Amino acid sequence: MDSAVSDATAVDTAVDTPAAAPAETVPAAIPAQPGPAGESDPARESDPAAADPAGRPESVGEPDPEDGAQDWQLDHSRAPIATKIVVAGGFGVGKTTFVRAVSEITPLQTEALMTRASEETDDLTATPDKLTTTVAMDFGRITLDNDLVLYVFGTPGQQRFWFMWDDLVRGAIGAIVLADTRRLTDCFPALDYFESCGLPYVVAVNHFEGTERFEPEDVREALTITADVPVVIMDARKRYSVVETLLAMVEHALSTTPE
Repeated sequence: MDSAVSDATAVDTAVDTPAAAPAETVPAAIPAQPGPAGESDPARESDPAAADPAGRPESVGEPDPEDGAQDWQLDHSRAPIATKIVVAGGFGVGKTTFVRAVSEITPLQTEALMTRASEETDDLTATPDKLTTTVAMDFGRITLDNDLVLYVFGTPGQQRFWFMWDDLVRGAIGAIVLADTRRLTDCFPALDYFESCGLPYVVAVNHFEGTERFEPEDVREALTITADVPVVIMDARKRYSVVETLLAMVEHALSTTPE
């Protein structure tokens, strides 16, 4: 009997006394292990800074040959050869059209509406549909070779803006004098200017629709320019024609001043 009572008391004591909670086990830190070769690391993909031990993210946006990048863009030790060419000529001869047709960037233009105030100075007989005129300059850019970049500057044609020519010509390797056979005398000031400053130039006859087409030698004789000055017949509206004119200018400049 006493044995039964003692067993019952032991059971009650075990039930009333809560068992001690087991101690929380803290897992040991596991060192990072390199993944198998060729297997991506999610941590690197989610955190760009993890790509570099110093915290520098991997470079993005680098030039890709498949995207049409030039050689000088892929080789950071090289820089493009930047050259400058000036396009000059008389009023309304097509300088703005020339720059616009060839530029691989949106050209910078300073076109202003023509008003009655210029009626006595700007002759619109040959270009009656002309409504705007350049009051400062035109600017465009074209890449002719892997690392040859041309900056093309168009000068204003009116005499009242000629004071800007000294600044626009500074640093140029050569000039293109646009001419209109209906009014060749308009390009004489540009010819005189470039001859006086010793800058190599070519004469580009912008052939307008509905006008008579002349041979380069006929234009040379009319302008009384020497045989070493190239004369080309072109269309300022067509890109390939403008590019050929620029190439002729670069070739002439290299032959004149090869250094």
